[in-house]
Amino acid sequence: MFVGFLYALRERGLSVGAQEAVNLARALEAGLHDSSLEGFYDVAKALLVHRESELDDFDQAFLKHFKGIEVESQKLKDELLDWLKEAKERTRELTEEERALLERYDLDELKRLFDERMNEQQERHDRGNKWIGTGGSSPFGHGGAKREGIRVGGAGGNRSAIQVAGARRYKGYRDDVALDVRQMAVALRKLRALTREGYPDELDLEGTIDETARNAGELEIVVRPPRRPNTRVILLMDVGGSMDPYAHLVSRLFTAAKKATHFKELRCYYFHNCVYGKIYEDPQFRRPVKVRDLLADCGPHYKLIVVGDALMAPYELLQAGGALDLDEDNGIEGIVWLMSLEDHFQRACWLNPEPERYWHGNTIEYVGQVFEMFPLTLEGLGRAARFLAKGTKRKR
Repeated sequence: MFVGFLYALRERGLSVGAQEAVNLARALEAGLHDSSLEGFYDVAKALLVHRESELDDFDQAFLKHFKGIEVESQKLKDELLDWLKEAKERTRELTEEERALLERYDLDELKRLFDERMNEQQERHDRGNKWIGTGGSSPFGHGGAKREGIRVGGAGGNRSAIQVAGARRYKGYRDDVALDVRQMAVALRKLRALTREGYPDELDLEGTIDETARNAGELEIVVRPPRRPNTRVILLMDVGGSMDPYAHLVSRLFTAAKKATHFKELRCYYFHNCVYGKIYEDPQFRRPVKVRDLLADCGPHYKLIVVGDALMAPYELLQAGGALDLDEDNGIEGIVWLMSLEDHFQRACWLNPEPERYWHGNTIEYVGQVFEMFPLTLEGLGRAARFLAKGTKRKR
């Protein structure tokens, strides 16, 4: 049955192959699942899920494949336990010899014997000393002699695997859902770069140990400048028009960036649809900044993050004078201004809130040829941060 489950996982995009199937089979053979569906759920999740973004897809596949199976297994369980609910009392106390015989098994031996009894037993037993039953001296069942053994019967308090999977506790871990402020802050932290600056007043423990060793054990204190943030970021955001549906998402990114304490400098600017020689310090477009002045003021070591859907009329992007706002300095095509920004900075990327399935057959394709473009999702923002930190600039 679990082979079909593997195919259900593959249908949902999980990377499950022969190696995962072998590992799962070995885990089942070793009994790590405790012969229960709940145990199988935990073991399979541990072995088959490789990224936290796959947790919700795993739950959905598990729910679809195994839903209803617990009902059938419960019928068999009920038949086995119905008679255990009415335990018959013991009629006599055990002798010393019987009690000593009863207490000779350790936990491993008890488990082995229990499996044997479950495979062999065909009917109800009461007041016995071997089979699973009630009121006897067997280590298995309940209502018998008080001793350490394996109790069978009674109410259970655990939630079922189907209930756990159906709760979908990991929906927030998907890589195709919009980000909240906390997730954005965590992703932006990957941009952090530290350098040693200032007066050397921080203890260099490794250097102190090395110098002390070279000095024949005589203590030699070594100090160094403290590490300080050295990441400078320019956040350039598209506002208005087709970006209105994503205003809340861009606001969250802006909030996360402003709250970040690991940037040495953060500059935030705005534009509408495309850049035409000017950007703005406010979303109302009252304080313009010339792009040439920005490039002159900010060196190539700044990291540029552009946020926008890159959707506009083709002439707005590709023709001189195509800007809808006559006040724009649009004697140069918008795409040329974008290329000048991307060329200037060593690390630059574009975050797009539009789903990737809509990136073709429109102006997004052209902008994507200028900038490395990533979706504004948990997975996309993480990839963008890694690219800005260590990525190689592509040839256009």
